[in-house]
Amino acid sequence: MQIRLTPRAVVHSLSLHAVGIAAFASLIGIALALVADWPAWAYAPATLAPWLVLSALAVRWTSQHVRWMARTFPHLSASLLVETTGRMQRSRYAPGDVIVAEGEPADRFYVVTAGEAEVARRDGDRDVHLSTYQPGDFFGEVGLLTSTQRMATVRAISGVEVLSLDQGTFGRVVEDSGLTAEDLARVARERSAQTEPRDDAVPLPPWSRVLSRMTKHPRAMHYNRLIGLVLLVNLLVGAYAVARGHWWSGDVIDLPAIVLVAQANFALAILFRQQYVINGIAWIATRPPTTWPLRLRWALGKYYHFGGLHVGAAIAGIFWYAAFVGSLFAERFRGNNDVSTANMVVSCAVVVLFIVTAIMAMPRLRTRSHDRFEATHRFCGWAALALIWINTVLFLTDHHLSLLTAPTMWMLVVTTIGAAWPWLLLRKIAIRAERPSRHAALIHLDHDVQPGLGTTRPISRNPWIGWHHFANLPNRDGSPGYRMVVSRAGDWTTAFIDDPPAAVWVRGIPVIGVANVRKLFRKVVFVATGSGIGPMLAHLLAREPPSRLVWVTKDPRVTYGDELIDEILTAQPDAVLWNTDERGKPDVLRLAYAAYLDSGAEAVICIANRQVTWQIVHGLERRGIPAFGPIWDS
Repeated sequence: MQIRLTPRAVVHSLSLHAVGIAAFASLIGIALALVADWPAWAYAPATLAPWLVLSALAVRWTSQHVRWMARTFPHLSASLLVETTGRMQRSRYAPGDVIVAEGEPADRFYVVTAGEAEVARRDGDRDVHLSTYQPGDFFGEVGLLTSTQRMATVRAISGVEVLSLDQGTFGRVVEDSGLTAEDLARVARERSAQTEPRDDAVPLPPWSRVLSRMTKHPRAMHYNRLIGLVLLVNLLVGAYAVARGHWWSGDVIDLPAIVLVAQANFALAILFRQQYVINGIAWIATRPPTTWPLRLRWALGKYYHFGGLHVGAAIAGIFWYAAFVGSLFAERFRGNNDVSTANMVVSCAVVVLFIVTAIMAMPRLRTRSHDRFEATHRFCGWAALALIWINTVLFLTDHHLSLLTAPTMWMLVVTTIGAAWPWLLLRKIAIRAERPSRHAALIHLDHDVQPGLGTTRPISRNPWIGWHHFANLPNRDGSPGYRMVVSRAGDWTTAFIDDPPAAVWVRGIPVIGVANVRKLFRKVVFVATGSGIGPMLAHLLAREPPSRLVWVTKDPRVTYGDELIDEILTAQPDAVLWNTDERGKPDVLRLAYAAYLDSGAEAVICIANRQVTWQIVHGLERRGIPAFGPIWDS
């Protein structure tokens, strides 16, 4: 369809604000010409330029609007489409603004061109969510076609922009195009149909302010901020090394200083993965009382993003070590006899191992092939650590430095202890497995350790590879040992459930999990899907602080057994158990928000698959509600 814009449609796009801006810009242009004493011929461009720019923008805006109208009314003729565009009105609404209200007269037809709007209808004493409008969706046709009042309220969730037509123009569109009338009548019938409101049909609040939403954006999560912080500190150290330290100036490169910074980064990277350090961070972060301001407790609750410190230090360490290797070669080419060939070869091998480890730790590769990531991270890391020991001894010996007083040597000792300590606690533990269904197994570990509340622990059939973390659950009768819930979620868990071993390997100490953030709040909502209930069970059964459970899963009694479900319902009599076998898949975000409102909680903790977890956390936080859930590197 070839569409030619009419002058009327273009002029319609020139709002009074735009005309005022163009006029003001023209006056500024004339004033500049007078002050600068421009020649007479320059006055015309200075006056006309703003109007030409405004006209070009008007043509562009109108073209965009015509495309929106063509998408909404695909059966209209080109001439009527352009005429309709010339009569439309563009409006903007801030988050929370009501665009149309239920019960008011229907007088306009709307097309959403930007943002999100939510549709809700009053049902008794509550509002029921009906739909969410995205760019390209339209509304208002029901009231105009049936000459009735608005049947629902449409409210802006984010900043929303709409194009609207008055009743007369809309009526002409319907009269002149039979196909358009049929399409609109069909949509109106579908929207007028009454449906039984579900528990997940609760309207969501509008988005918070732009600045607040920016800080909650996925790329601005605390994990990435910590990576950026570590890299920034290293960048400042590098700037000092070049500008003030003169590490790469003069006749000799300061190799000891470069390798010291590299080793310091690697030591930090290892320490921030050490289980005692992780538990220490969690303990400190959850000490503040619930009387502290909510925003401060909200920020402290993100302590489990500490993995950003590990990643940032590891990345910086690789760059510093690469700089060290490059400096070794530079010194060798200068004729420095203190740089040995062995030192150079071992250093290059270390860099190669670091690069392989870093590549396999990238999120996509790590998710796609967990076993390869685990093997390369562990065995390449151990090999690199052994080579660094050799390299450090060679370097210090070549440069006639004392092994006992060199800072790099002591940092290497700390790094080695941090890496080796969990493996010194490697144990094989007998287990007893119950299988209430093909989907899940409840295993009992006959261990004399009593894990802390809300901790997790890795287990494996093989002491060297195939480690998977599961939450620790105290025995129901308080006897020594603990339980774990294993759900079918991959090859390893499938084999474990179908053919449970007589014993498993454990290493290290129990580590505090994400759900421990509950300590920072007076009341929380726990949201879980499927096997995500495992890491929450200990917290739910402890009942501290008060909480409300929302659990979306296949038939819970058939899947997990009556005994475990009864144990949960005894501790959580108001729990929302959504059986997907009977009720289908819900809108988990709305279920979580409904429980948050009803319970009066301060925060929401979600453990589900990555997509649902981020939907809950991001969906609530951009609306100003504290929410927490595992990140990919938790």
